[in-house]
Amino acid sequence: MKRTYRVVVAKPGLDGHDRGAKIIARALRDAGFEVVYTGLHQTADQIVQAVIQEDADALGLSLLSGAHLVLVPRIIEQLRAAGREDVLVVVGGIIPEDDIAPLAAAGVARVFTPGSPLGEIGTWLESALDEREPA
Repeated sequence: MKRTYRVVVAKPGLDGHDRGAKIIARALRDAGFEVVYTGLHQTADQIVQAVIQEDADALGLSLLSGAHLVLVPRIIEQLRAAGREDVLVVVGGIIPEDDIAPLAAAGVARVFTPGSPLGEIGTWLESALDEREPA
C-alpha cells in the first residue's frame, strides 16, 4: 500500500441489514485501510457529504434491497457534481449478474457479490488505489 487509504462504507436506501457492511469495514481496517462506516438508511446526499468530509479515496456501497440501479448512479452523479469523480466506487451485495454492466457504465469500478473472499476485496482495492497514485 503506497499510503493509508481512507474508505467510506455506506448503506444507502431503506435496507436494514448491515452485517455484511460491518464485516467488510472490519476486514478493510484489518488490512490497513482507514474506514468510516456511515450506518444504515443513508441518503445519497449524506453519503456524498461523508465522502467529502472524510476526504475518502474510495466509497463502498452495500446494497441488498434491489434498488442499486437507482441509488448507485444517483450517488455517483452527486459525487461528480461535487467534484469528487476521483473517488473509486465499489458495490457489494445481492447484485444480479445482468446488473453489473449497467453499474460499471454508471462508474462503478467493481462489484463484489456474496461469497467474494474478504482478502480478495482488500487486495483488489489496495491495488486499484495504488494504480491511481502518482509514482
